[in-house]
Amino acid sequence: MTTTTLAVLVPLLPFLGAAAGLLLGRGAPGFVRPLAVLPSLASLVIAAVVAARQGGGRAIDAATQLTPTGSVPIDLALHLDGFAVLVAVLVALVASCVQIYSTAYLRDDPRYPSYAALVSLFTSAMLLVVYSGDLMVLLVGWEIMGICSYFLVGHYWETPEARAASLKAFLVTKLGDVPFLIGLFALAAETGTFRITGILGSVAHGGLDHPTVIALLLLAGVAGKSAQFPLHTWLPDAMAGPTPVSALIHAATMVAAGIYFVARLLPVFAASGAALVVLAVMAAVTMIGSGLAALAQDDIKRVLAYSTIGQLGYMSGALAVGDRGAAVFHLLSHGAFKAVLFLAAGVVIHAAGTNSLAAMSRMDGLAKRIPDAYWTMTVALLALAAIPPFAGFFSKEAVLVAAEHTALGDRHVAPAAAGWTVLIAGLLAAVLTAAYATRLWLLAFRGRGAEAPDHGSQPVAMTSVLWVLAVPTIAFGLTVGVIGDWFDGHSLTPSLTTAVLSTGVGLVGGLVTYGAWRHTTALAARTPMGSVVAHPDAEPALVEIEAIEARTAAFGDTGDAPDPADPGRLLLGPLHRHAATGFHLDAVYAVLFVRPVQAAASLVRFLDREVVDTYVRGSATGARWLGTAVRRAQTGNVQTYLSALLAGSLVLAVAAVVFANVNAGS
Repeated sequence: MTTTTLAVLVPLLPFLGAAAGLLLGRGAPGFVRPLAVLPSLASLVIAAVVAARQGGGRAIDAATQLTPTGSVPIDLALHLDGFAVLVAVLVALVASCVQIYSTAYLRDDPRYPSYAALVSLFTSAMLLVVYSGDLMVLLVGWEIMGICSYFLVGHYWETPEARAASLKAFLVTKLGDVPFLIGLFALAAETGTFRITGILGSVAHGGLDHPTVIALLLLAGVAGKSAQFPLHTWLPDAMAGPTPVSALIHAATMVAAGIYFVARLLPVFAASGAALVVLAVMAAVTMIGSGLAALAQDDIKRVLAYSTIGQLGYMSGALAVGDRGAAVFHLLSHGAFKAVLFLAAGVVIHAAGTNSLAAMSRMDGLAKRIPDAYWTMTVALLALAAIPPFAGFFSKEAVLVAAEHTALGDRHVAPAAAGWTVLIAGLLAAVLTAAYATRLWLLAFRGRGAEAPDHGSQPVAMTSVLWVLAVPTIAFGLTVGVIGDWFDGHSLTPSLTTAVLSTGVGLVGGLVTYGAWRHTTALAARTPMGSVVAHPDAEPALVEIEAIEARTAAFGDTGDAPDPADPGRLLLGPLHRHAATGFHLDAVYAVLFVRPVQAAASLVRFLDREVVDTYVRGSATGARWLGTAVRRAQTGNVQTYLSALLAGSLVLAVAAVVFANVNAGS
């Protein structure tokens, strides 16, 4: 088979698996799990073959016209460059691990067939985005992911948290998609094509008349899809969905799509220095704000959610300084270690019976109960904190090196202001990242109190994939010297200055957090946190539902817990209560947008009911009154009818006589 034929099969196989799973889910449940796992594994193998054939060389393009439009044509096009083939391997790898993990995590879930089909469809949509060479086809995958996320985040629809989170994720991302769609049409109108290669060629020859407007419109959609400030608020709430869904969304799909889109069209954004500065500021606020918020969260998955937002900020920062190689490099390494973190968190929640770090900090020996999750999560947290030699160190260094070169004037793709913004924010975020990673590890695995219950070994399907994903978490960064061909040929090797500086500030953040934990941990034994532990004997998905409900009942729907033994509370001081709520952005949006929309809706409802309906009801009332008057004349008495007939005839005769006399006199 040709490379393009194989590339077509990569997104097609998960799509066919999704369709077959939906059709056979009820009639032949025994086929559901094979139809979920095997297409994803086959897609992974084929994606790896495509990547090997492409080899980081010249991009492979193939296209056929999808439909005539009368103006700008829409093509079914493939564009396979080094970025596309590597990202496709990551998506297929994470999706395969999530599907395998889910066979045990939701083993008794009655809605597993639809869940597995939606995960396959989600995977297919992301792979379509990755391989697509036409923006309209890319938009199809972009929107399919949005609707899939709505259903998957709301999988536990019995809980109010899941229902609210799914609706919020859908609405916030759609809020960004509206200007995004306008930007796509504006871009096609100015360049005359939806083909990515055609657009880039037009940009290279100065074919954009309004690059800033178009870039900012597109950035709105990217901010929504990739959870960047100010449209990031949906992602932490999306943790109400199943843990494997969180791993899929955070590591390889949905949030990665926005970053990948900007990387593919980076020359469009680079045509406007103002747009790059806006992107740099957006990335800086996202990195620092999410780091502070992560340090205040009690839900282990919300810590990881804010972590994802911050790491996406690093990727946005790399794009803001014009280095898409560094951005995609960090996207790949982050996808590996973030998948480990979420899937390991699912094991931790199942073993502990709670998602509350405050409750875990009062359990002794949890790490011994789940050694696979403990060791893989430790490795992934080290990668997250950018400690060498793990993958996160090399990819984050690539971002900081790119920012340093731009700030010092060695690169001229972006303004120096963008470089300094990303560099300073990146170093500050490195301190915060190491701090919240250390806090999570200490509270989850170094608790003191009652012995953690032993519920036996975790399912092999859940633990085996952790080690599979731990391999790229450990080793991917070590390939930095040989994978340059897949990244535009740019060197991704760390520089001594930024490596020492970022590692040093990271170690400071970790050590300060450890010191704060040593200072506050004595309070844990004397401060009971209430009954927040669910019953861990059930399947993992059921335990997660119980844990969410139990924690909400104990602490409310805020992000933190009233735990004086939390080192994050000591480190943040009075800032803690603001960081725990995401700096009240939801409240701000409620005042600025939600309440005005609700007020407008109430006004429309009033006008509809009291004004429009009044005319409708008046017409009906008039007709009813007329009918009543006519009905009274219908007595059914023949004598009455004859009398009326005679009286009428008499009136007509008199009228005729009078009329005749009047005419005669005239």
